[in-house]
Amino acid sequence: MMTDRVRQILSWYEADSPGVLVNLRRLLGTGTLKDTGKLVILPVDQGFEHGPARSFAPNPPGYNPHYHFELAIESGCNAYAAPLGFLEAGARTFAGEIPLILKLNNNDSLFNTKNPNQAITASVGHALRLGCCAIGYTIYPGSAHSQTQYQILNGLAEEAKKVGLVVVVWSYPRGEHLTKEGETAVDVTCYAAQIACQLGAHIVKVKPPTEVIEQTEAKKVYEKQNIPTHTLSDRIKHVVQSAFDGRRIVIFSGGAAKDEAAIVEEIRDIHKGGGFGSIMGRNAFQRPKKDALALLKRVMDIYAGK
Repeated sequence: MMTDRVRQILSWYEADSPGVLVNLRRLLGTGTLKDTGKLVILPVDQGFEHGPARSFAPNPPGYNPHYHFELAIESGCNAYAAPLGFLEAGARTFAGEIPLILKLNNNDSLFNTKNPNQAITASVGHALRLGCCAIGYTIYPGSAHSQTQYQILNGLAEEAKKVGLVVVVWSYPRGEHLTKEGETAVDVTCYAAQIACQLGAHIVKVKPPTEVIEQTEAKKVYEKQNIPTHTLSDRIKHVVQSAFDGRRIVIFSGGAAKDEAAIVEEIRDIHKGGGFGSIMGRNAFQRPKKDALALLKRVMDIYAGK
């Protein structure tokens, strides 16, 4: 039976069809955290974004696309997200075993720019053919290309919703007018979450915010209104508040590779702040499978309140 918490979450998506709600229910009803309202998703787009050696040499089984399906399934993740090629390479073998999220746009690290962009590398049609329950799309608020990215997302999201697919938006602030520290500043991260929600995302992925406040005008408001930002849990709470007062699912990136103690501390703060979960890539698949499974179990235990 559907839990009251899952029923509550589904009630927030007032404009969506039964097909979308069924797929959102699939995401919330799969894996170790099923029916808790929490999510842990394994994303593996790093091979495209950073290259094979940087992504998979630390744990060579990761060169094999099947490895990531297996890791997501064995660990009890709610879903597995990847670009077209990785999903095609295991779609038949693992059909129906775990909800899939097809990443529709990607970038590479062979060409760097202060104003990043992404190419459309897959379609809603591909997602349907592969049996996916959701599409994923990255936007870069702050980039000179952001307005075009918003327009493209608008069209893809509408197309996806018409055929019952969930829309997951990676919202990563970047651009020539943002400092490096500003990319994860609390005011900018909250703004990025709000933009993704306004563009129709069902699920928003952002990075855990720092205490930095990037925008001068925003800083005045934070100081005048005494918005708490000193602890990570305070900042997580504010990001969730910025996502329609918690009426949209917000999950947090695992970020750069770090040791287990740092990961666990961060997860505890995300949970304490009311975050809906994590989408962990490198910090999972770059570890030997035994260690990755143990880490993901620990993460899921925290979100389950154990």
